[in-house]
Amino acid sequence: MWAIAWTVAVFGASASGASERPLNIVMFLVDDLGATDLGSFGSTFYETPHIDRLAASGMRFTAAYAACPVCSPTRASIMTGRYPQRTGITDYINSGGGNQPQMWDRNTRLLPAQYADRLALEERTIAEQLRDAGYATFFAGKWHLGGKGFLPTDQGFDINKGGFNAGSPRSYFSPYQNPYLKDGPRGEDLSQRLADETCRFIATNADRPFFVYLPFYAVHIPLQGRPDLIEKYEAKAAGLRNSKAAWGRERDSGVRLNQNHPVYAAMVESMDTAVGKVLEKLDELGLTENTLVVFTADNGGLSTEEGSPTANMPLRAGKGWLYEGGIRVPTIIRWPGVTARGSRCAEPIISNDYYPTFLAAANQTSAPDEPIDGLSLVPLLRGESIDDRPLFWHYPHYGNQGGRPGSAIRDGRWKLIQWHEDDAVELYDLAADPGEMQNLAERHPDVTERLRASLAAWRRDVRAKSPTPNPHYKP
Repeated sequence: MWAIAWTVAVFGASASGASERPLNIVMFLVDDLGATDLGSFGSTFYETPHIDRLAASGMRFTAAYAACPVCSPTRASIMTGRYPQRTGITDYINSGGGNQPQMWDRNTRLLPAQYADRLALEERTIAEQLRDAGYATFFAGKWHLGGKGFLPTDQGFDINKGGFNAGSPRSYFSPYQNPYLKDGPRGEDLSQRLADETCRFIATNADRPFFVYLPFYAVHIPLQGRPDLIEKYEAKAAGLRNSKAAWGRERDSGVRLNQNHPVYAAMVESMDTAVGKVLEKLDELGLTENTLVVFTADNGGLSTEEGSPTANMPLRAGKGWLYEGGIRVPTIIRWPGVTARGSRCAEPIISNDYYPTFLAAANQTSAPDEPIDGLSLVPLLRGESIDDRPLFWHYPHYGNQGGRPGSAIRDGRWKLIQWHEDDAVELYDLAADPGEMQNLAERHPDVTERLRASLAAWRRDVRAKSPTPNPHYKP
């Protein structure tokens, strides 16, 4: 019902008029970057000049979503073009299994659903598709979709620099203690190292089409920044009227309401500098006009628990939550000759969409029996429209950031969240209330029931697993 047997029209390098050569594709994915963590998306504290220049030369998506409020499921959706529920990866992968129901030791009303702890080799990834079409494929950064036997090089990437089963780095400075990334000089910055490895790959493969996937470990915890940058932002924060962190409440968690964390700001700037290195290498080699660039994040910014280093205001909550702050992400796409410079798109999109978009840009087709949940964004990039469709989320887990099991649907201006502990529903009009402050479920029962039924039908279609009662729960 919800899967799309997707075939592609002819959109490729010829669409931009740049070259007969196949289009290069470069994708940046930032870990835990909030929807307002860039200057081009509203931040006045973090400094991101390189990404802001990318935004000025491409298209900003102001209603872009991750497929999950935590990392691994979104990463699986990018690799497969499918909702996470189809791959079975619905929570962040914990190699020790501590968030699986059989090892659950938290006093919660429900047991979280069982989930897959690796991306199955049977899944046909976008890297495999592009490699088989003649692309050189490169991975650098955070994988978090499985360990040995399920690494990037097992899933279509020719080269892997730093990707394994870990969800965060042991250190952002060398020695990294990363089994798939040799240590650099002591104190070398991880984001810069990943960018340097990427630049070397691009230079080596400048005469053939390439797919580069650079999912940074930044700006995930641990919070570690260069001392000089930390000092810079400490001085900047001291000069603000709101120099101290402001706090609100999201159920049992405190939620940060302003951006002034010096260490986090240092990590954001370092990541921005790394993005700039890669973009400058494309310029230097004369490849910019024939390269599709995507910049996005895997979930919303971390604003509750675990240090709460950023704020997603005016959006509600953050990473681990089904509110907008947990799933809305900053997204930029640049395709020279196709995207208008400095343009904006308010059409809701989701991370499932990148797979069919990349295939379309590369003039490739998906296997006819392969269920793809995403839509090609090429029409939007050209300033046209795509079919109206609802977007869905299902997170049958308790997040480390205070979130609880639930499902959600966005259909046009309406968004409904259904909580699994008590079956309560919340309905928001995002056009009038992007901060999700006014629950309209009782005021609009017809909309509530329609979206609830649609959400239930989708869960059945993707065979979503649900949490179960916790027999050890003590109120």
